[in-house]
Amino acid sequence: MATRVVERTYDRSWTSRAVRTIEADARRSADTHLLKVDLPDWAARGDGIDLYLKDESTHPTGSLKHRLARSLFLYALCNGWIHEGTTVIEASSGSTAVSEAYFAKLIGVPFIAVMVSGTSPAKTRLIEAEGGICHFVDSPSEIYSVAQRLERELGGHFIDQFTMAERATDWRGNNNIAESVFAQMEAERHRIPEWIVVGAGTGGTSATFGRYLRYRQHPTRLCVVDVENSVFLPAYETGDGTLTSPGASRIEGIGRPRVEPSFVSQVIDRMIAVPDAASIAAMRFLSDRLGRRVGGSTGTNFWGVCSLIGEMTGKGRSGSVVSLLCDSGDRYDHTYFNDDWVAEQRLDLGPPTAALERFFETGVWSAG
Repeated sequence: MATRVVERTYDRSWTSRAVRTIEADARRSADTHLLKVDLPDWAARGDGIDLYLKDESTHPTGSLKHRLARSLFLYALCNGWIHEGTTVIEASSGSTAVSEAYFAKLIGVPFIAVMVSGTSPAKTRLIEAEGGICHFVDSPSEIYSVAQRLERELGGHFIDQFTMAERATDWRGNNNIAESVFAQMEAERHRIPEWIVVGAGTGGTSATFGRYLRYRQHPTRLCVVDVENSVFLPAYETGDGTLTSPGASRIEGIGRPRVEPSFVSQVIDRMIAVPDAASIAAMRFLSDRLGRRVGGSTGTNFWGVCSLIGEMTGKGRSGSVVSLLCDSGDRYDHTYFNDDWVAEQRLDLGPPTAALERFFETGVWSAG
């Protein structure tokens, strides 16, 4: 009986060039800075508390999503899903789409971002500036089905950040964000952080940190901050992954109306709910402290950081806390830094701003 052989032979030269091109771009970009944030004198008591922010705004496309987009493209290329001429499709109007458009242009393939009509022209311009095409739909509920339809019709690849984020990044190392943070902390006085604080959009960043902490056997705990209209915290609390929310998050880049496949709740040690007014107040407060504008998701992170540092201070604990500066606040002139927009949203920044000011004066966190 003859042995049955089935063989598919592909020319991998284009894929090899594409991977080399992306890797070369990563080497040129080097790594992002780990900024040490000045805290008031009360943080110096005892062995002290130190705060660090990993500045992801310095990536070529200006946000934390640059890392994710690079990983998604490498993952798709090495799985044989993207070939020469393949149209890459994403369901996103935010920073991920901007970064993915960048990598699509880098390797010479078309890119389409599926988004809701009425998306801010500032966002669409960023995507189009990287050579991407914006495809508009009427309802948020259509975004995924339309992306899948375009994949079928064009013979393209739906890169699907919300499913692939947690698996596209090598959480064991390979210069992922967790490995980078711990390498940069090596010479600090509290080199192993007490806490890592991140938000969740896809869930990929929290999954990478949580897995890396366990793999390297670090005692560091992972805190994920969540925003209004997001179901991540309720799902974490109840264990119900089918929860949905009818609304969308005001804080771009984090919070989701459904539990995304990349959200790995089992690696998270604590979650903190952050009101939108607190995120925006914290964003503005931190921007003033740093002398540069940061975005809304960084404000959400900072509110969670203050809560944890307040807890450490109250217990007389020393150590370090590390979080992320996700993107620049310059992208949010028309929203978070616009008082008229804040008023239209009926957000009162007074109470959370006062809580932050009291905390920096006294070291006592009283915002709940």
